[in-house]
Amino acid sequence: MSTAPTAQVADDFRALYGTEPDGVWAAPGRVNLIGEHTDYNDGFVMPFALPHSTVAAVARRTDGRLRLHSADLDAGVTELDLDTLAPGTDRDWTAYPAGVVWALREAGHPVTGADIHLASTVPTGAGLSSSAALEVVVALALSDLHALGIPRWKLARLCQRAENVYVGAPTGIMDQTASACCEAGHALFLDTRDLSTRQIPLDLAAEGLRLLVVDTRVRHTHSDGEYGKRRAGCEKGAALLGVDALRDIPYDGLDEALATLGDEAEVRRLVRHVVTEDQRVERVVALLEAGRTREIGPVLTEGHASLRDDFRVSCPELDTVVDTAVAAGALGARMTGGGFGGSAIVLAEATDTDLVTKAVEAAFAAAGFTAPRTFEAVPGEGARRVTR
Repeated sequence: MSTAPTAQVADDFRALYGTEPDGVWAAPGRVNLIGEHTDYNDGFVMPFALPHSTVAAVARRTDGRLRLHSADLDAGVTELDLDTLAPGTDRDWTAYPAGVVWALREAGHPVTGADIHLASTVPTGAGLSSSAALEVVVALALSDLHALGIPRWKLARLCQRAENVYVGAPTGIMDQTASACCEAGHALFLDTRDLSTRQIPLDLAAEGLRLLVVDTRVRHTHSDGEYGKRRAGCEKGAALLGVDALRDIPYDGLDEALATLGDEAEVRRLVRHVVTEDQRVERVVALLEAGRTREIGPVLTEGHASLRDDFRVSCPELDTVVDTAVAAGALGARMTGGGFGGSAIVLAEATDTDLVTKAVEAAFAAAGFTAPRTFEAVPGEGARRVTR
């Protein structure tokens, strides 16, 4: 099942804590259709929510204690004192929900404690935003239980702050906004500078198309040094070019900007990717709104080449998915997520999906890679309360 069973999560909560949960909430992982490493450059992104979700049964406390448990880990209940929460103090998975509580309280919201039990079907380390789903489901539950009335976009901002400051991972705003704000049957066109959004209809099945997610099973982490190096390089590029963010470099001014950077070869590559990727997002939006969905395929493949060659965040397994899928007749393919592993997406005719899937599996076997996991991605609901 793509969504953790609600009744089981509630039953497990009762067994753990000896009381009833006040409710059950769910928040999805996401796939990014196009727009990679643009969110922390104030650019454009276009994710949609997966049916795979993190589900949380939660009860409010008033004693300043936070109790956390995950059905997916072989560990007991972790109990924390809200007054001692501080960045860098939690070293395992509890940093994500604890960071959300810290961020809420730092923003002045009167969170008084909670008992939380979690279960998730979002694959971890696959570039599908399992951490954002965890953060958003906790934030939404606490906002509801403490009657905070926080708008979804603000919840996403608070979750990003939790991950950036408390966890120490320099992620952008896309993942949390996608989990909080996506709608079923749509991709979310997000301007990460002003957080304006537009829901773009994405009914691939009606057009005889499928979007496959291929999890390479190569695990990655956003808090490692390589992701941070890319972000620092983008910030250096913006500073050298005299702009607030790379978003401010127009596509038709890219050649001039690259010439200005002179011998800064690495920064030049990063700038070229971000500026062209923003333009690719706008192209995909225009094609989808014009009903020319099949034509986005080559744009996806073009984006992968940019991520591979300019941003240098691909890996042999991701390249194998893309090259093999396109050779087998897919309309387009690219890595999705932060890179260095994780997943790729493949757009194909519905009639070709079995052929493409088998070709990728055969290529992985021939290369001696771990067998990939492939599933269809259908745009699902954003975060929501499941039961009262």
